[in-house]
Amino acid sequence: MSLPGDRASARVVPPQEPGRAGHAGGEPGPDAGGGEIQRPRVRPAAGHGLGRRPLPPLSLYVHVPWCVRKCPYCDFNSHEPQGEVPEKDYLAALQADLEQALPFIWGRQVISVFIGGGTPSLLSAGAVDAMLASFRACLNLLPDAEITMEANPGTAEAGRFRDYAASGVTRLSLGIQSFDDDALRALGRIHDARQARAAIEMAQNAVEHVNLDLMYALPGQTLENSRRDLEQAMAFGTGHLSLYHLTLEPNTVFAKYPPPLPDDDLAAGMHEHIIEAAAARGWEQYEVSAYARPGHRCLHNQNYWTFGDYLGLGPGAHGKLSFHDRILRQARKRNPDSWMRNSLRRDGSHIAETHVVAPQELPFEFMLNALRLKDGVETGLFPAHTGLAFTAVLPPLRRLEERGLVTLAGGRLRTTETGWRYLNDVLQEFLDCGE
Repeated sequence: MSLPGDRASARVVPPQEPGRAGHAGGEPGPDAGGGEIQRPRVRPAAGHGLGRRPLPPLSLYVHVPWCVRKCPYCDFNSHEPQGEVPEKDYLAALQADLEQALPFIWGRQVISVFIGGGTPSLLSAGAVDAMLASFRACLNLLPDAEITMEANPGTAEAGRFRDYAASGVTRLSLGIQSFDDDALRALGRIHDARQARAAIEMAQNAVEHVNLDLMYALPGQTLENSRRDLEQAMAFGTGHLSLYHLTLEPNTVFAKYPPPLPDDDLAAGMHEHIIEAAAARGWEQYEVSAYARPGHRCLHNQNYWTFGDYLGLGPGAHGKLSFHDRILRQARKRNPDSWMRNSLRRDGSHIAETHVVAPQELPFEFMLNALRLKDGVETGLFPAHTGLAFTAVLPPLRRLEERGLVTLAGGRLRTTETGWRYLNDVLQEFLDCGE
């Protein structure tokens, strides 16, 4: 799983408790804690909106909503199909969704594609090939664009992975979660440890870039169990790891029937071990939950975290698109049948929500994403990607500097080690910044 999409989680959690960050296509919400948000006035960078500044980089997120079985911890928009996955109807609706979105992004270059779910690897190789051919025909897709596809080890096939790669997929993201069969059963996964190891080898033989999703603080998990999972994941030599703390999300089976989980001290110990062991083996923690070897960072998710743009297609997909006078957020209808039916009408009825982001919301939204990055961001990205003057965020940044939580130096904004640990507290400062 990945934030849009990452999958960007609607809930902000401190780094010692990383949630399942950033399902690509999802979007961080404005609530990082209790209390009503007061919306102050903020100053545009020049005139109003983004002026004539270059627009942010653009990515594409595609949601495939079906999975073999819904996991008890999963709060994503995923559905068990009644019979076979309706590939033909899905592709027709996806094409209609894309064509209706073209006026919003006409002429813009697309730097990355992320196919998430659900379980996209339920799609046949032919369906993925047709999907990517459509994107190349309709979009200004970079020839060397990063194209990521999520896959479930329980649906992995070597031939299918090779066919995905032949169609243009450059990166496979595998939902491993654990190499412990007892843990996998507790999580309701459809695969076992043997299938997980086989899927990793298949993916490595098919594409250069492979991500492994792993979870910790699992039901009944010990520190030693967590260590073994991490050691096995690193031993495969893939380039990227996404390591998530299991959280009990609302409206899930686990929320209704909570399993016995490690206490906070044990979970914190697991997280500290992850950071230390990964660093010792050459893995850089470059984001709250993301670890990479040199040259293997995820470009698509980095675009989310630097407040870039993304078009979301498919049921429940979210998007953020910048124009010279506004920033627009959209969400598609969540129900797959409703989205397919309405998309094919070609009257915009497949869009569930459209929202112009108010200027006073932008400081928090930008920081909610950017401060997830260990190295922070260049200060020039704030005016470039929000259209607001950097002075809009100087008062809270100065307060945070005085508390030793952020640094502003060399044209770069980043959290300190303390600020990184207490990221929620840092983000609260931007809920009411302005003049």
